[in-house]
Amino acid sequence: MNDLYDRHRAVLPDWLALYYEDPLEITHGEGRYVWDAEGRRYLDFFGGILTTMTAHALPEVTKAVSEQAGRIIHSSTLYLNRPMVELAERIAQLSGIPDARVFFTTSGTEANDTALLLATTYRRSNTILAMRNSYHGRSFSSIGITGNRGWSPTSLSPLQTLYVHGGVRSRGPFAHLDDDAFVAACVEDLKDLLGHTRPPAALIAEPIQGVGGFTSPPDGLYAAFRDVLREQGILWIADEVQTGWGRTGEHFWGWQAHGRSGPPDMLTFAKGIGNGMSIGGVVARAEIMNCLDANSISTFGGTQITMAAGLANLNYLVEHDLQGNARRVGGLLIERLRAAAAGLPGVREVRGRGLMIGVELARPGTDEADPSAAAAVLEAAREGGLLIGKGGGHNTSALRIAPPLSLTVAEAEEGAAILEGALRAAY
Repeated sequence: MNDLYDRHRAVLPDWLALYYEDPLEITHGEGRYVWDAEGRRYLDFFGGILTTMTAHALPEVTKAVSEQAGRIIHSSTLYLNRPMVELAERIAQLSGIPDARVFFTTSGTEANDTALLLATTYRRSNTILAMRNSYHGRSFSSIGITGNRGWSPTSLSPLQTLYVHGGVRSRGPFAHLDDDAFVAACVEDLKDLLGHTRPPAALIAEPIQGVGGFTSPPDGLYAAFRDVLREQGILWIADEVQTGWGRTGEHFWGWQAHGRSGPPDMLTFAKGIGNGMSIGGVVARAEIMNCLDANSISTFGGTQITMAAGLANLNYLVEHDLQGNARRVGGLLIERLRAAAAGLPGVREVRGRGLMIGVELARPGTDEADPSAAAAVLEAAREGGLLIGKGGGHNTSALRIAPPLSLTVAEAEEGAAILEGALRAAY
């Protein structure tokens, strides 16, 4: 393992982050479990950053990939592509966006990049509204709208970005207000902001902030924002890269918790739909998607093998009601974690929806982030046989829990017990 680590460091960038003091090589997986190069088994509560959505080595997906690979793997978008059309039809119908068009990419970064291109072209504006503590990718344009300092290596950007309050409920100048007053204060702040600038192209927002530590506003905030945005024709882009496909349990898309004013003008997706294959994309109303006046293609977006995987994965998810499972098992898991955290002085908050749960840590007796404790809990959980993630806008002090959506009650209990032990060891 040390040899592989040394080789990694010799040829890959220094800024390419690795978890754990002794980095882990995962060699194979099955269901909700993975194994490392030394043969040790772990319960996976992070799923390759929310990407293994249904299960590791799901037979339906591996069969679809194998069969498609035996026919043709790739041809580009210059030719008709039946799997791409079939998956686009399913996603357009599920999106809730009227007269929807779908463009496939290879990642969430590229999906958000495309949405920004569409919005700025359609609106003839390079001003974007984004949320504080947000994360939208690692491309030059998506870094420029990311509101999380830890993931913003440059301040240079082709866009003018204005950051809005509201993505984090329990921190900031409005945290002390009740939900209704919080929403009202954020709306008034948005109105004031818009009074000082030329009309922006769009607001882009994650319904639940992923890298930001699984934080979210009260339900209805983005619907209230939408009412204000519509007055100036400003578009709403829902970044569903982490929240889509039923992960939140209560809804198929995260935007539906804010759906009083209808669907967004665009939504972006990636991660879970491919169950490990590289799929991203944008869904938009036809008039927005078709606003570009130059040719474009995608060499690898929508390639046959990834589309076959996405179709099989989406079919499995819908047919087995994994959204309902996320609601039921996720509800049990979050309550179990809240009970485990009760009385632990370093646990500031346990939050989330469905199988998208955050545990924020703070130095006991304060609201100050505790990144060292988060790192220690991550290590202790691994030693106990559990893989989790971390994030947050305050020095990476939130633990991120996002297992495959087929998680069983017994596995939820197993993971919660390991995590409780890791938390108690830290505090």
